[in-house]
Amino acid sequence: MVQKYHAFMFPWFAFGHMIPYLHLANKLAEKGHRVTFLLPKKAQKQLEHHNLFPDNIVFHPLTIPPVDDLPAGAETASDIPISLGKFLSAAMDLTRDQVEAAVRALRPDLILFDFAYWVPEMSKEYKVKSILYSVIAATTMAHNYVPSSELGVPPPGYPSSKVAYRVHDGHALSSLSIFYKRLYHRMTTGLMSCDIISMRTCEEVEGKFCDYIARQYQRKVLLTGPMLPEPEPLEDRWSSWLTGFRQGSVVFCARGSQFTLEMDQFQELCLGMELTEALPEGFEERVKGRGVVWGELVQQPLILAHPSVGCFVSHCGFGSMWESLMSDCQICQREETGWFSKESLSAVIISVMDEDSELGNLVRRNHSKLKEVLVSPGLLTGYTDKFVEALQDLVNDTNLE
Repeated sequence: MVQKYHAFMFPWFAFGHMIPYLHLANKLAEKGHRVTFLLPKKAQKQLEHHNLFPDNIVFHPLTIPPVDDLPAGAETASDIPISLGKFLSAAMDLTRDQVEAAVRALRPDLILFDFAYWVPEMSKEYKVKSILYSVIAATTMAHNYVPSSELGVPPPGYPSSKVAYRVHDGHALSSLSIFYKRLYHRMTTGLMSCDIISMRTCEEVEGKFCDYIARQYQRKVLLTGPMLPEPEPLEDRWSSWLTGFRQGSVVFCARGSQFTLEMDQFQELCLGMELTEALPEGFEERVKGRGVVWGELVQQPLILAHPSVGCFVSHCGFGSMWESLMSDCQICQREETGWFSKESLSAVIISVMDEDSELGNLVRRNHSKLKEVLVSPGLLTGYTDKFVEALQDLVNDTNLE
């Protein structure tokens, strides 16, 4: 009989990190393993419905300590603009005593983490194996977070000349530079100190980048696949509304749980959508029957999979990229300035949705090739099964104690 293990999970306090961690927790729990999931108290209610095995997955809420300049009541990245992220990071570090107390009391076999770079040091004291589980793209990790990285410059031996920053990424690099040093320290310290690295990706999509990371850190790199939610019915409010439109005619726009647009960019986004005739003039008062404006979480993978949806205007977070690749929706890109105008947004949406567009046909062909690989029978379940088994081997590996 295979021995069951107990894993702690301690992701960064952002829903784009906590949700894929919880999807992975479900995979472990499905095999009979136990998971203790550490998270801010306020986040528990929003994540409970993702817990498919409450007998095996226990939420362990943490009290977020007050930090100067962190708004009162802020517990997740969704509660603050990106510019205040360093204060939430500081608050996360101040939960170390709570995390250590839980480890000391519950004695897990493993702890999976990402931004809490101090976890390996703490876990070694209690003979607990540490795994840095990254839900960020392996391409990003390989380019930005290896020991010789410099922001915007491919590090020595980087395995691609095509997957790299371009001139039009200047705005993104400028934004990233605000917190790059802090994040670089966190990631590289954790990667150098952990027992094993694991990544939310596939060999078929990012294999050479994972191999590069393994060489840079002299660590085994385990892959989990994209860790998407289990199938469930789409809520009737969305299913009924979407069914009223012809196939591939709806534009779905979602900006992520922590991506905030300035007012002028939000207005350009709305006007760009209006120019495509996706939304008529007047928006919320006059979109009835043709558009919906919604300010809460939705079942994004299921909406993207609906046959009426043809285009996805996205902030291009890694989770959203995976969900889009598994659907037939085409993702819109930004223009060279890094920002967008209403005219350029409208033009891009039309180009990817127009059946006679050369660009649209190229995008659809490339997307179809990737999707065909990802939906091949047994691919994703194979990654999960191998990962669960690899954790068992790690627990049994006395050489790492």
